[in-house]
Amino acid sequence: MTAASLAGAPVWAQHVTAAAGRQAAVATLGAALDAAWQRAVAARESEGQRRRAEADRAVAGGLWAAPPSLQLSHRDDRLQHSAGSRETEIGVAVPLWLPGQRAARSGAAEVLAAQAAAAEQVARLHLAGELREAAWLVAALRAEAVGADGQVQALQQLADDVDRRVQAGDLARADALAARAEQLAAVAQQADVRQRLMAARSHWALLTGMAEVPELSALAVGEEPPGDVARHPELQLARLSTELARKRVALMQLSRREAPELSLGLRHDVPGRGEASKGSVVVGLRLPLGTPERNRPLEVAALTERDLAQTQEQRLQERLDSQTAAARESRASAVTQLEAESARARLLRERAALIDKSFRAGETPLPDLLRALAAAAQADSAVARQTAALGLAHARLQQTLGLLP
Repeated sequence: MTAASLAGAPVWAQHVTAAAGRQAAVATLGAALDAAWQRAVAARESEGQRRRAEADRAVAGGLWAAPPSLQLSHRDDRLQHSAGSRETEIGVAVPLWLPGQRAARSGAAEVLAAQAAAAEQVARLHLAGELREAAWLVAALRAEAVGADGQVQALQQLADDVDRRVQAGDLARADALAARAEQLAAVAQQADVRQRLMAARSHWALLTGMAEVPELSALAVGEEPPGDVARHPELQLARLSTELARKRVALMQLSRREAPELSLGLRHDVPGRGEASKGSVVVGLRLPLGTPERNRPLEVAALTERDLAQTQEQRLQERLDSQTAAARESRASAVTQLEAESARARLLRERAALIDKSFRAGETPLPDLLRALAAAAQADSAVARQTAALGLAHARLQQTLGLLP
C-alpha cells in the first residue's frame, strides 16, 4: 500500500461516481415499480375493486331499480263447475326508482369508482415503499462490498510487502503473521458482505422479477423533495371513504320502502263453453308501504360507517403530519452525520498516509500502521453506510409525502 493510495479518494466514492454515470443505462425505480405491480397480489385486488365499482355504476345508470320480473297466472273452473270458464294472464312487472333514489345511487357509484382508483394508488405507494427500502439496502451493501474489496486488496499488498521485508531481515516473523491475519480477517468480512448483498438482490428479484437493481446514488438526492401531505394518496382515499359513507347514508334515507312496481300484461278470458273469448290489457301499480323500523338497522350501520370514516380521516391526517415532520428531521440529521463522517474519514486517511511513510522509514512499528489502516477503512465504510442512509432517508421522506418514483 502506498501513501498516494491512502491519501486519495475512498474506493466507495469512486464507485458511487461511476454508478451515477451509468444510471441512465440501467433500470429505474419507476420501471421496477411497474414490473412489481404486475406481480403483486394487490394489483389483482385493485382490479377486482375497479370492476365492482363499474358494475355498481352500471346498475345505478339503469332505467329500473331492479331487474323486471315475468308474471304468469291461469285459472279455470275445472274442479268446481267445469263450465269451461278460463282466465289466463301474462305480464311484466318493472320496479321503479323512488324519488331521488336513482340520483343518490349514481352519486354513490361515482364515489365508489373514485375510491377504487384511489385505493390502487395507495397500494402502488405501499409497494413503492418496499422497493425503496430494498433498492437502498442493495445500494448500501454494494458500497460496503466495494470498500471490503478495496480493504482486502490493500491488506494483501501490505502482507506481501511485509513478507518481502521479513525475508530481507528488516522485519520480524511476527509482523508477517500479524499482517497476514489482518488480511484474512478482511477476506472473511468481504465474504460476509457478499452473502448479504446476494440475499438483498434475491429479495429484489422476488419483488420485481428483475435481476437488475437500479444504481442509486445519494449524490443525486439533491434538495428536500417538495410535497403536500394534503394530496397524499392515503388521505385522498380516506376522504373518498368519508364521502362514500355520506352518500350511502343519503341513499338509505331515500330507500325507506321497497321499490314500487309497474306491471303491464295481457289477459285472455273464456266465460264458458260456446261463448266468445275476450282479451284485455292489464296495467297495475304496486306501492309498498314503508315503516321506520324496516331500514333502521341499515341506517344505523350507514351512520356508524360515516362516523368511523370521519374519525379515521382525522387520525390519518395527524399521523401523516407527524410522520412527515419526523422524516424531514431524519433527513436533516442524515446530512449532518454524512458531513461529519466524511470529514472524519479524510482526517483518518491523512493520518494513515503519514504513519505509512513513517513505517516505511522504519520509525513506526507495524501494529500502529495496522491500527491506522483499520481506522481509516472503518471510517470509509461508515461514510459509505451514511451515504446510503441519506439516500434512504430522502426516499422515506418521499414516501411519507406520498410521492411515487
